[in-house]
Amino acid sequence: MQNPKTSLHVVDLGSFVKVWLASQSERRAAMLQSLFTSLECKGFVGLDETPLPGTVDQQVLSICHKKAAAVKDGHGYDMVVVSDTLLADPDDMEHTLGKPSDSVEAAMMLHRLSGRRHQVWSATGIQLMGKWSFFVEHSIVEFEDLSDERLVELVLNESWKGKAGGYDLAGPMGSHASLIEGDESTVLGIAGEAMELLHTISKSNSL
Repeated sequence: MQNPKTSLHVVDLGSFVKVWLASQSERRAAMLQSLFTSLECKGFVGLDETPLPGTVDQQVLSICHKKAAAVKDGHGYDMVVVSDTLLADPDDMEHTLGKPSDSVEAAMMLHRLSGRRHQVWSATGIQLMGKWSFFVEHSIVEFEDLSDERLVELVLNESWKGKAGGYDLAGPMGSHASLIEGDESTVLGIAGEAMELLHTISKSNSL
């Protein structure tokens, strides 16, 4: 779902070479590194990522807006990408699951999601030529029933670190979860429509 307040028109970007991904996410970086050769990944330090009250899509978008507001003028990049991802609690669609703070919380999240479907929401902002465009989308993921042994393994390998819901669909959890609906990029941290736009920009940007 594209935020109706802002939109981008793709232009000839042959001279646009400097891209800042304002994130420390390895998955987001991997997705953009395949598109842009001049990419710098640098997250924010000390930014309050507490979401504003609301539905899951409103919460994740509010965090994305906070990150966009932290991008100051004169940063020296031609394009900036910010993004955030939250899971909707399968027991309470108004409650979100973010990044676990420790292994105990990771285990609790994985146990909560085991054998069930859940929504993964990503909000992505793209600043191009000084203007922002925001995208919010969700995908549906289903976990197989995770045995106690599998849960312990997924926690001990620390693949949960820095991941919303405590798992990485492109990592170890990929063997135990299925994408039911939506774009994989949304689950990995960049809203699907935003990823499509970035693909279009990269094709226009003969790097």
